[in-house]
Amino acid sequence: MVDADELSNEDLDVSVSDDGLVARATIDRYEDRNSLNDAVIGGLEDTLAAASEDGTRVVVIRGAGGTFCAGGDIKGMASNMGQGPMAYRDGFSGMANLIEAIVDANVLVVAAVEGYCLAGGMGLAAACDVILTSDGATFGTPEVDIGLFPAQALVPIMRTVNEKQALHLLFTGEHIDPEKAYEIGFVTEVVEADHFEEELDDLVDSLANSSPVMIEVGKQSYYNQRDMGFDEALSYMREIISLIAMSDDTEEGINAFLTDSEPDWKGR
Repeated sequence: MVDADELSNEDLDVSVSDDGLVARATIDRYEDRNSLNDAVIGGLEDTLAAASEDGTRVVVIRGAGGTFCAGGDIKGMASNMGQGPMAYRDGFSGMANLIEAIVDANVLVVAAVEGYCLAGGMGLAAACDVILTSDGATFGTPEVDIGLFPAQALVPIMRTVNEKQALHLLFTGEHIDPEKAYEIGFVTEVVEADHFEEELDDLVDSLANSSPVMIEVGKQSYYNQRDMGFDEALSYMREIISLIAMSDDTEEGINAFLTDSEPDWKGR
């Protein structure tokens, strides 16, 4: 089971459900609008790595105090000014590594969005597999206001929403509401703020009750096929479904269906 105490730090609080199936990582920098510093990024990477190895099925990422994440740590960025290009490159590498860690994790990653979801925070959410948002959230990439292009956030955002809508957001820095974010395909679901916790718990329970084999192989195969041509992707996914069908979990699932019982997933 993921060791929450070992993974938590001053800026990131990690908790684990009693059954070990769900890990919740909360960015705890409310006074800085939960911006992403090295401690947060490293803590999230470590949490995802541990979850991928310890039988966890779902990781929830959220922010403390009713706001998700307002992007990168501008104060930390300012400290690199005048230090040369390699200092900037090293400083920005953490975000790229975190996005890769989310995609590569053998668990489903849920972004629980409330309040501000801006700049790198929007990129962080876009990298997640599922985005549940409160109807009071705000989305946008305002890096343009300080003369910076949201280059790393662009990568998961452009793979999530319509191209022209994404380009408009990236170059204007316009803030959009959850309804607009849903309309352009950025978020999975919008729920009323008063029911956010209940809806989040229901979603997480539903995801965590799925076969771990299906989660791991299904997620990996989805991201692998995304950039393939149609025929290549279809051929690849034929092999994937054949592999999953031979798993003990699929046998358990079919038997449970036929006997009208709950499956006891084997994880193999």
